[in-house]
Amino acid sequence: MPTPPRAYLPDLLVAGGGVHEGAALSVAAGVVVAVGAPAPGFARVRLAGKALLPGLVSAHGHSFQRAIRGRTQVRHAGRSDFWSWREAMYRAAMRLDPEDVYAVARMAFHEAARAGITAVGEFHYLSRDPAGRRYDDPELLAREVIRAAREVGLRISLLRAAYARGGAGVPAGPEQLRFVDGSPDEVVESAVRLSRIARRDPEVTVGLAPHSVRACPAEWIGWLGAEARRRGWPLHLHVAEQPAEVDQCRAEHALTPVELLQKLGVLGPGTTAVHAIHLTPADVEALGGSGTTVCACPTTERDLGDGVVPADDLLRAGASLALGTDSNVQIDILEEARSLEGNLRLLRRERGLLAPSGSEGRMDALAARLHGIASAGGMRSLALPGGTLAPGEPADFVALDLGDPSIAGTSPVDLLPTVLFSAARTAVRDVVVGGEPALLDGAPAPGRPDAAEVVADFDRTMKKLWRG
Repeated sequence: MPTPPRAYLPDLLVAGGGVHEGAALSVAAGVVVAVGAPAPGFARVRLAGKALLPGLVSAHGHSFQRAIRGRTQVRHAGRSDFWSWREAMYRAAMRLDPEDVYAVARMAFHEAARAGITAVGEFHYLSRDPAGRRYDDPELLAREVIRAAREVGLRISLLRAAYARGGAGVPAGPEQLRFVDGSPDEVVESAVRLSRIARRDPEVTVGLAPHSVRACPAEWIGWLGAEARRRGWPLHLHVAEQPAEVDQCRAEHALTPVELLQKLGVLGPGTTAVHAIHLTPADVEALGGSGTTVCACPTTERDLGDGVVPADDLLRAGASLALGTDSNVQIDILEEARSLEGNLRLLRRERGLLAPSGSEGRMDALAARLHGIASAGGMRSLALPGGTLAPGEPADFVALDLGDPSIAGTSPVDLLPTVLFSAARTAVRDVVVGGEPALLDGAPAPGRPDAAEVVADFDRTMKKLWRG
C-alpha cells in the first residue's frame, strides 16, 4: 500500500534552496506538495530533534566492487597505481556468480541508505558469465543489481555500459570477457529490455555508458551518444581518469579524450564525464561551454592515486558537478562533497575554492553549493528531476539527528556548513525515497531487508569468494 499523504514536521527543513524553522514538508503520491504550513488533511509526522534535507545522490558507482574493499591496500613491487588495482578488480569480477552480484550489491546499497543516499547511478558493465557467454536471461546480472537497490529502497538509474576492446588495437583479454559486447546495437537492445522494468517501477530508469575512449572505438561512442539523445537517456563515460588514457587517446586520434568527445558531438547537458581529472585548459572550456556534467569521485580518486578533479576551474567554465562513490572504498556522499573542496585546498593551498562568486562573508554559501552538487547535481546527471524538495519534485529526503555528536549545537545559520563538513553517518536516522521509507530511526524500514540478514548474506559471499 502506498504511504498516505503526510506532512513531515522537522525542527529544521532544507528545501527549495533555503533553511526553514518550523516548516512542514507535505508529501502525497511520492511528490512534494508544499513547503510551509502542513497541507490540510495530511497526517502529521513530527520529526523532533531532526533536520530534514534533500536526499544525497551517488551518480556513479560499480556495486560489485564493494567485494574488494580492503583487499587492494597493498603496495606492489614495480607498480602500485590504478593499473595494479584494476588487476585485483578483474580477479574479483571473474569470481562473482549472479547470487554473489546480488548479495554484494545489496550490501553496498544498504550501506548507501545508511549514509543518506536516496538515488544511485549504477555504471553496469558486468553483463556476461566469466567465459563471456550470455546468460539465458541476458539481463540477469543487471536485474540482480536493480533488485538489490529496490529491496533496500533506493532509486536506481541502471547505466548500461558498452565495452568493446582492451585498448586501441588491443582485443579484450580473458579477464575482460564478462564486459564485452559485440556491437553498440547489442548495448542499446540490452538497455531497451531493461527499460521495460523501468515502466513497471517509477524508481528505476536506464541510460547508456560507453565505458571510455580506451574501451570503445570512436564510432561506438558517437552512435551511442546519438541514441541516448534520441531516447532522452543520460550518457555517462569515464573520461581522462589516468594520464595513460590521455596518451593512448592522443596516439589513436591525435586528440585528448574531451576533444574526441567534442568532435563526436556527444558533449552537452545530457552527458556526464566521470572523473575528468587530467584536462587541458581547452578541455575545461569544452566541458563547461557545452554544459556537460562532471562526476567527481574523490575518495576513489584519492584511493587509486588518480589525481584531483579541477572542480573550481570546471565550475568557472560553466560545467555542472555531481558526485559518486565509484569503487565503494567508502560509501559516504558527504565525505565525497567535503573531499571535493578539501583536495583542492591541499592542491591550491587556499580555502573556500568552490564558494560561488560574490558570496564572500556568507557562512552557508560554500556548503549550499556542495550540498547542491551532492543532491540536485546528481539527479541532473541521471536525467532525473529533483534534489531540492521544491513542490512538484520527488519526495527523496534524509532526516539527521541534531543531537548526534558530530552536528550537535548547530543552528539554522550554520546547519549546512556543519552537516557538509562535519556530519558523521551516525547522524542519518530516516531516509525516504519517492515518499516511501527506506530507513527509519537508523534501521531498515518495515518491509525492507533486515540489516543483520544483509550483512550475514554478504559475509557468506565474502567467505566463498576469498576464504572458501
